[in-house]
Amino acid sequence: MVTILTVRAPGRPAQAAGRTSVPTEGTGTVRRMDSISLLELDRQVLWHPFTQQQGWREEDKRVVITRAEGTTLYDADGRPYIDGVSSLWCNVHGHRHPHIDRAVREQLDRMAHSTMLGLTHPPAILLAERLLALAPSGLTRVFYSDNGSTAVEVALKMAYQWWAQRRGAESEPQRTGYVRLRDAYHGDTIGSVSVGGIDTFHACYRPLLFETFEAEPGDAASMQAVLERHHERTVAVIVEPLVQGAAGMIVHPPGYLRSVRKLCDRFGVPLICDEVAVGFGRTGRMFACEHEGVTPDLMCVAKGLTGGYLPLAATLAREEIYEGFLGQPEELRSFFHGHTYTGNPLACAAALATLEVFEQERTIERLQGKIERLHEWLDELVAPLPSVREVRTRGMMCGIELEGFDPAERMGHQVTLAARERGAIIRPLGDVVVLMPPLAIAESTLRRLVEVTAEAITAAGALNTPLAAAA
Repeated sequence: MVTILTVRAPGRPAQAAGRTSVPTEGTGTVRRMDSISLLELDRQVLWHPFTQQQGWREEDKRVVITRAEGTTLYDADGRPYIDGVSSLWCNVHGHRHPHIDRAVREQLDRMAHSTMLGLTHPPAILLAERLLALAPSGLTRVFYSDNGSTAVEVALKMAYQWWAQRRGAESEPQRTGYVRLRDAYHGDTIGSVSVGGIDTFHACYRPLLFETFEAEPGDAASMQAVLERHHERTVAVIVEPLVQGAAGMIVHPPGYLRSVRKLCDRFGVPLICDEVAVGFGRTGRMFACEHEGVTPDLMCVAKGLTGGYLPLAATLAREEIYEGFLGQPEELRSFFHGHTYTGNPLACAAALATLEVFEQERTIERLQGKIERLHEWLDELVAPLPSVREVRTRGMMCGIELEGFDPAERMGHQVTLAARERGAIIRPLGDVVVLMPPLAIAESTLRRLVEVTAEAITAAGALNTPLAAAA
């Protein structure tokens, strides 16, 4: 039984007409609901992201998460689960970390929110300073937004307006396209969808999107050919450095990012690096760009920025980009973009505390052994399985590609359900099973996560007929 505190407006009924009644106590400010009641209410009122609602409503293995501790999630019935995907790739130091909890509470005692339109506040200032100290050398300005999609949207608009104001819109009206990678994913707002390349997510919206030029992932010759043909029409090149996450953990070859940087310099085109998924230690360094000594012109961060506590994103820019927006008010060179919760003080406090924990607990340094163990255990327990085509890893990011099954069987989904029964939460990208645990995970728990994944792949495979056998 779960106790839920709620606040109701005076005179407002507890349930809308026709809905299943939910047990309540006292004045209606405390409700005690079991998992079955919660799931029934979920069916009636919620619309879940990236989820076919018909399947969700019919699914009999749904889980209600009610609390978390460290790297463990607990459902409404008290059952524990390893958080094998960092609550969608954002939790870094574990749930309920005392230092981050304390920072948010202390900030809440001072102020929950204040606009940054015409005002400022200490957490935003201090966080920007700290981010720039950690970021690749040459990035000098921080623009806050709310999530990874909006961080990318900001970068795309900044690059476009920078060109318009640098040389004049009339002189280069053709510069409206962006170079992206095949199977790219940069978020779900219209601009970020425009530079996306995964048809499953993006094809429906193509009539709404602006022009892009596609290069092959990890292929510097392809990038060169695209730029040779389109550089005069290109606003910017955008890439996910080192790993394309939502594409199924596609890992780029060593040196590719450095080659893209050199090509952008050669053709005079800004480089945008989307570090939303790969930043904050996921690849074994604070930022993926560090592996190849690359400084982009614009860099997008989110997800792990607050340690998985609160929504916050940032777009970091070179001074040259920033200076392109300076001028008198009547010149209208300002960047006309913003969000109500830009630089939210609570989120900035959580982010500052998250970065402090990186330093205090030597997270990156201590991570290296875990990365080695993870790769060893995947090679030992997962890679040899007959239904595993390939295991792709970079740092603490892992994609396990399954093969030999009819797509209609949704093997990736079946594996996640089997893992859930064994006490771990993992997620599929089609038939690629993703592991991306919090960086704070203990080695023993990490070993168990890999064991559960191997068991789940075996169990799900036994319930489905391989295509070769069916033929």
